[in-house]
Amino acid sequence: MSQIEISQIIEQIKEEIEVDANGQAKASIRATARLAGVDHTAIINHLQSGELKPTKLAQSIIRQGFETGELREWRTIGIPDMAIAIILEYYAYEAGRYCTKQARLVCRSFNTIGIRAWIQDKLGWTKPTSNSETAMTQIQLLAAIAQQMAQQEQYLLEQQQQQTQILARLKAVEVEQDRVNTPCGHKYSVVGFANLQGLEISVKEAGTKGRKASALCRKQGIEIERIHDPRFGKVGLYPESILIEVFSTGQN
Repeated sequence: MSQIEISQIIEQIKEEIEVDANGQAKASIRATARLAGVDHTAIINHLQSGELKPTKLAQSIIRQGFETGELREWRTIGIPDMAIAIILEYYAYEAGRYCTKQARLVCRSFNTIGIRAWIQDKLGWTKPTSNSETAMTQIQLLAAIAQQMAQQEQYLLEQQQQQTQILARLKAVEVEQDRVNTPCGHKYSVVGFANLQGLEISVKEAGTKGRKASALCRKQGIEIERIHDPRFGKVGLYPESILIEVFSTGQN
């Protein structure tokens, strides 16, 4: 598909695209679908999903500040130009097997100037402005771009935080699996092991047994894991086999 064919499509859907006095553009769902090279029912399904279980495309639109209720209204009042840009970008690069070459070509056409200016140009819309108004329009455009970039950065940051949390949970699972599978068995603190065995133990005795367990671990080259205990501060976790030996020695 060439730019000539794109121009022909614009001519065919011209009546379904409009630009208001402020230069803001909108297009019908059918016109947007023609630009993206997809069936209009696909876009309708995405927009209607907003209030129930939003699709990936609906989520992208909502993240840009649109309300879910607005998406359903676009079926009758038309899709705003900023949302059209999101839809075209989705079908150009993010829709997987539903991506279209036409959507990519249209995206490349308006990427340098923005979808609103692109539609204005295609419809031949012009508005006389003074130098100060032109400057203000450029400033507003830059501000809008900066805001969009900030939103994208915030989204990426949230994704990174979620990944960090997932990795932390996986690490905890791996540690527990390693503890279960280790030849030494589970690890316990001295007091925890005593409670497990139904034994009463004083603070002094726990300290003595802890030192013995530490010495045995060092002798056997076993790393001592330490955790925070609200009563004793940092306490060691010792393999079950080491604690069995320590407690057995203490009973003899």
